[in-house]
Amino acid sequence: MIKKTKMLLNIIDRHKLILDKLEQNGFVTVNDLSQEFDVSVVTIRKDLKLLEERKLLFRSHGRAIPSNPYTTEHHVNIKEKINTKEKNRIAIAAGLTLEPFDSIIIASGTSVIEFARHIKPVEGLTVLTASLNTALILAENTTIDVMQLGGMVRSSSSSVIGPIGEKMLAEFTFTKLFLGVDGIDLDFGLSTTNSMEASLNKEMIKAAQKIIVLADSSKFGKKGFGRICGLEDIDQIITDSGIDEITKNKLIEIGIDVTIV
Repeated sequence: MIKKTKMLLNIIDRHKLILDKLEQNGFVTVNDLSQEFDVSVVTIRKDLKLLEERKLLFRSHGRAIPSNPYTTEHHVNIKEKINTKEKNRIAIAAGLTLEPFDSIIIASGTSVIEFARHIKPVEGLTVLTASLNTALILAENTTIDVMQLGGMVRSSSSSVIGPIGEKMLAEFTFTKLFLGVDGIDLDFGLSTTNSMEASLNKEMIKAAQKIIVLADSSKFGKKGFGRICGLEDIDQIITDSGIDEITKNKLIEIGIDVTIV
């Protein structure tokens, strides 16, 4: 049973306590706050609306969370400049997973482009990629057999999407898939901002034996428009130390190998 606050709180005190609870728990609910502060649900909703207008939280379905979970599309040139140090460490760790005679898929996104830059010569390595930038980077290494996936070019990510690529994937089998995503949500799973890219990623998952997600910690708690798969479909996530303990532990409980760099 929730213990009610004995003294009547003014709006400033309520807002401070709401933000404190949000930081501690990761979310707050309208009903719980109403009971604890002994005020009406309408009052709490007004409080949350004011805090949202100040961009201190995000309201969603009778609750509030620290930030907007929905991602928006940005050009690859912009995304490459975000969390560069974290992506660099993730890329180095991803490179260590490669083994002789691996046949791998490298999807699209800035994390996997950075991974391509850190791939060292591995005997018999074959790479199929949807990313135009990745293909150009790897083409400079004569020890790697590089295949460019076909399809319609998506200019914002410099990658291909569409049914041509999906049909091409059905003709091969791969040891590993290195997947970049726009969002990782414990309930919604993996997602991206483009539905056609999500569809292509689903076919990549079907074609690969091991699914490795490369994502910096800013991607957790986020959702993109197109759902790729549930968390139960992936084997490993390589991320940075910004991931919170609750999320990390839940991923491990599911059976995912979480590598933190």
